[in-house]
Amino acid sequence: MKRMKTDENKAKTIGQRIRAAREAAGYSQLDLAKALDFETATAISLIENDQRGVTAENLGRIASILKIDVDSLLGKDTKMDVIVALRAEKNISKQDREAIERIIEMAKRKGNAKNG
Repeated sequence: MKRMKTDENKAKTIGQRIRAAREAAGYSQLDLAKALDFETATAISLIENDQRGVTAENLGRIASILKIDVDSLLGKDTKMDVIVALRAEKNISKQDREAIERIIEMAKRKGNAKNG
């Protein structure tokens, strides 16, 4: 599994982090564009190359589609985005991956309940 170093994550732009997350999730620019209801992949290319901004709404949608936390796209400190790492791991079945993702979501909800 790949780890994204915290310092490297901060140094990157939002566009670069979106590209890294998209690639780790196995999406093409066109796949992500279609999931966002964009007509072409050009918008994704422009965002990833920091030639076009991304709205907060679309940033949230991108994070949801790629199954990552918005904080990691914003460059906030994260030890490792487990879901991105799971997507990069080819030896895990889809069923096992989905089960692990559900466990992670349950842990996040439990953590938020304690902090809230």
